[in-house]
Amino acid sequence: MPALAQDLAKGKDINGTCAACHGQYGAGGKKGEYPRIAGQRAAYIEDQLRSFRSRKRMNIPMFPYTQERELPDEDIKDVSAYLASIELPTKWPVFKDNDDALTRLTAMEKVMIVPRAEGNVDNGKDIYQKQCASCHAKTGKGRGKFPMLIGQYTNYLRKQMDSYIKGERPHDEDDSRGILATLKESDLQDILAYLTTLQDSQQ
Repeated sequence: MPALAQDLAKGKDINGTCAACHGQYGAGGKKGEYPRIAGQRAAYIEDQLRSFRSRKRMNIPMFPYTQERELPDEDIKDVSAYLASIELPTKWPVFKDNDDALTRLTAMEKVMIVPRAEGNVDNGKDIYQKQCASCHAKTGKGRGKFPMLIGQYTNYLRKQMDSYIKGERPHDEDDSRGILATLKESDLQDILAYLTTLQDSQQ
């Protein structure tokens, strides 16, 4: 795995800064105000951190933390590899009788279960597999620089959809608004509903 070539211990240390918003284990904000970054594709995290630095992707809070003097390229690679290595279970743990309180608490804090979103799952599946799977993979885990979508907060994904449609954030297609701009409002919700059914595939 490419991540093994990076210094994960250093990446964990760098993540101390990220944890102020995204949490110790990269789970993000419980209402989707900060995205989940744990388990995200390293190539995607690297690409987005550089996009924040160059302001290709506008995010004022992220800008100062991604400058070369604060986060050089090698640090970007290390923290991206570390975040990609974090696994967040989607099922509650089963404890042994001799597990202490800290072990139980730590295990519980790592559980990440996104609530099921309302919508027509069958329609969402059909649209996703035809229009989105070529980049984000049939499983929603992403590929290359295209992000993992499963296990991400629904509110956050919807916010990003709206940003693409409005042209505030460029999509990786000739039309900067992307395929999402061609879909109905109900179709967008159905895709989100479908994605929330795929979480168990992370196990």
